[in-house]
Amino acid sequence: MLRIMQDANARRLRMWIVLPVLLLALALGACSNGSVLSTNSDDGPGVNTVPWDYRIQEGSVGDLIGSDMTVLPDNELLANDNNYATGQQIWTLQAMSATLTTDDQGRNDVQLSGWTTLKSYPDEASANTDLENLKVSLTTDVDVVGVYKTALNGETRNFAVLELPSGNRMKQPIDEARYGKLKDAKEVAVVLEEVHDFADYDLAYAKFRGWAN
Repeated sequence: MLRIMQDANARRLRMWIVLPVLLLALALGACSNGSVLSTNSDDGPGVNTVPWDYRIQEGSVGDLIGSDMTVLPDNELLANDNNYATGQQIWTLQAMSATLTTDDQGRNDVQLSGWTTLKSYPDEASANTDLENLKVSLTTDVDVVGVYKTALNGETRNFAVLELPSGNRMKQPIDEARYGKLKDAKEVAVVLEEVHDFADYDLAYAKFRGWAN
């Protein structure tokens, strides 16, 4: 079950998972910023499953089947822990995970799961309270590893490489103005989103969500 930790702010920077992989940039509807993360490639091949995203869905109770219920509109079967009645409006928390597989040549494959319903709520406010603790936004300073330029067909692109507190390295496209700000910088303030595991709150995965300034 979800554990909301009172000392979460002090412990957050110790919760990130160190991933021995190179993550290719992912363009998802929920992600406004793509990123590339990497750690020590000498760690070799392996498989990691991390919490990736959560969402709240509105629905209603369908058929009651013993101690379970179907949730409309998808007729998904879920435990009726709150003794809902047929036709009652409810909200559900859904989760998505990512399986990261690295081969012996350091190439990485990312597979996203489908949405899985975890829990039901009688009101939207209760559902959002859990969501806010599972997806935590924070601002922190990270190390600037360096910046560089690439040129192709007469077009130039700028990139910054940052190191998160976990040791993960992230490559992010930047414009010319930010290139100038970062080329001599040692640290920069960024916004991160920690996605915590529903069953084990200490298991978390950090995503880059933008520049703090």
